[in-house]
Amino acid sequence: MVHTSDHVESVEQTKNMLYSYFTSDTYANGHSACAAKLAAGLCADLASLIVSGRVRNGFALVRPPGHHAGVKQAMGFCLHNNAAVAALAAQKAGAKKVLIVDWDVHHGNGTQEIFEGNKSVLYISLHRHEDGSFYPGTGAADEVGDLDGKGFSVNIPWSCGGVGDNDYIFAFQHVVLPIATEFAPDITIISAGFDAARGDPLGCCDVTPAGYSQMTSMLTACSEGKLLVILEGGYNLRSISSSATEVVKVLLGHGPSYGTDAAAPSKEGMQTVLQVLDIQQKYWPVLVPIFASLQVQAQQGPTSSNYVNAENMLKRRMLTGGPGPVWWKWGSKRLLYEVLFEGRRPRKSKAKGK
Repeated sequence: MVHTSDHVESVEQTKNMLYSYFTSDTYANGHSACAAKLAAGLCADLASLIVSGRVRNGFALVRPPGHHAGVKQAMGFCLHNNAAVAALAAQKAGAKKVLIVDWDVHHGNGTQEIFEGNKSVLYISLHRHEDGSFYPGTGAADEVGDLDGKGFSVNIPWSCGGVGDNDYIFAFQHVVLPIATEFAPDITIISAGFDAARGDPLGCCDVTPAGYSQMTSMLTACSEGKLLVILEGGYNLRSISSSATEVVKVLLGHGPSYGTDAAAPSKEGMQTVLQVLDIQQKYWPVLVPIFASLQVQAQQGPTSSNYVNAENMLKRRMLTGGPGPVWWKWGSKRLLYEVLFEGRRPRKSKAKGK
């Protein structure tokens, strides 16, 4: 089982309550238990259909999300772990090895916890970390799994906000794809949070719809096209819809929006990738020559941040026909206020008769 029976029962009990809080940021009402079961069940059904060959791939447009839900607890708006349920359903349907790639801006601490001792499920996460100061605080590069699962948790923890397409694609080229290819999964599951997307007020990163398109395309080859995409986080509806649309296009057989044969990372991105390679090369021999090559490249001189920014601005203009609408940069100010301060914007009182 993914969750303990006590956890499942605690979620079920919310059906009889007007509302209930599991944590300060995770609440439920009388309909939440049903919604959570439907979400997890849909992901399980899709995974089974994909493994059996009845469908080639799928996109699970579900709520609530799941990757923060651990063995015993709900957390971070997540009640049941949809990706974990899908992974076990895939194995029940015949998949021996499952790859989960989590590109939500937050670390999927629940998914990592569930599979940290399981070498048949490889979990790779790209997320903001900032030495543990970014929610949920887990997902450092040296968190590699436990017991037989050592090396099967791969964390790529960004040290700052603002990371964009080039950093993500660079990490895919030098960490994600080499490990995934050596692992040779029977199905790939993407925990697709879109809160690292440009315009998200909470993630404050700069991944474009074209960037998500490229990452999806790169993952299609890992398990012969058997790919399940599950919606996770995101706090700007326009950013989510634009990014998800490009992902769905790839699932339907369209090529990626642009090529990135020579993605140039930021200085911080390069440092993060080198850190991950240094740690993971002892578990994945394919990374040894990659690490050696990048060390030489890094010693030759830092990557030009201006060049990377210019590249991102060029892509932004290509995608939007200009600098981009205001919401790409700021998102919804009202939503930002409510998310950050967990309350409503204070209203000014009006005197009677005015």
